Amino acid sequence: MKNTIAVLALSSLFAVSACNKPDKNIQNIDKVETAQPEKFVVDSVKIEDSTKIADSLSAQFDSKLLVFPTIKDKKLLDSIYFNIKGNTDYSKQGLQKFLEKDKADYFKSVKNDSKDFISDIRFSLEWYESSGMTMVSNKNDYMHIEYSWGSYSGGAHDNFGFSERVFDLKNNKKVELKDITSMSKKQLETLLKKNINKMNGGATDENGEINNSDMLLEDIIPPTANFYFDDKNLYFHYSPYEITAFAAGDITIPISFEELKATLTPEFKKRMNIK
Repeated sequence: MKNTIAVLALSSLFAVSACNKPDKNIQNIDKVETAQPEKFVVDSVKIEDSTKIADSLSAQFDSKLLVFPTIKDKKLLDSIYFNIKGNTDYSKQGLQKFLEKDKADYFKSVKNDSKDFISDIRFSLEWYESSGMTMVSNKNDYMHIEYSWGSYSGGAHDNFGFSERVFDLKNNKKVELKDITSMSKKQLETLLKKNINKMNGGATDENGEINNSDMLLEDIIPPTANFYFDDKNLYFHYSPYEITAFAAGDITIPISFEELKATLTPEFKKRMNIK
């Protein structure tokens, strides 16, 4: 009888131990890590340098490029760096190398372009070339980059300009006007003419009010590829001489989403939460 009780007690102990034993499969499931989306990263490279070409002429170069190490789509990167010719290495090292070459090429061109008249210069001159990339916003997977440039190589004044581009990071492409609105070119021209004095410009009337329309070079304002948007408006940005005289500077013309409402594409309205 005692042996029977001992066997039963031992069996009960094994049963309890078996129930308390951790399940290896459950432990493995607990340790599985969920893959997290890669964090969006923006970096930059920049060069600022100057050189003396002669006693009367110096040249200055500065340029800044943004770097996007987490963007892998080649077609999208080609579109982001559309203004870089002859370079397909978009890593930080590759872009830095491109800027070094661009600087050397610029200094060489200034030396060649000025050699025929450098001896005739009677006062000190400084030529320059400047360019940059600025990420203005990144919202709803729409990334807005402004590209700017300026230069002076003699003459009455320097030159400058802008290029606006918005990139759809969800679909890896540059945003086109048709992705936002189906409004006809003629209807947009009408709204651009109507709204020309709503924003910045160098032209003002005697009361100090914006009067860009007086400096128009053409009667019709065509929609430009240099556009961007925020929560309320679509903006068209024109560099000097595109639609107005240089004195007016660069012109930005807004068209509200309310004016475009019936023509806004469903996808754009959904992404921008436009009711």
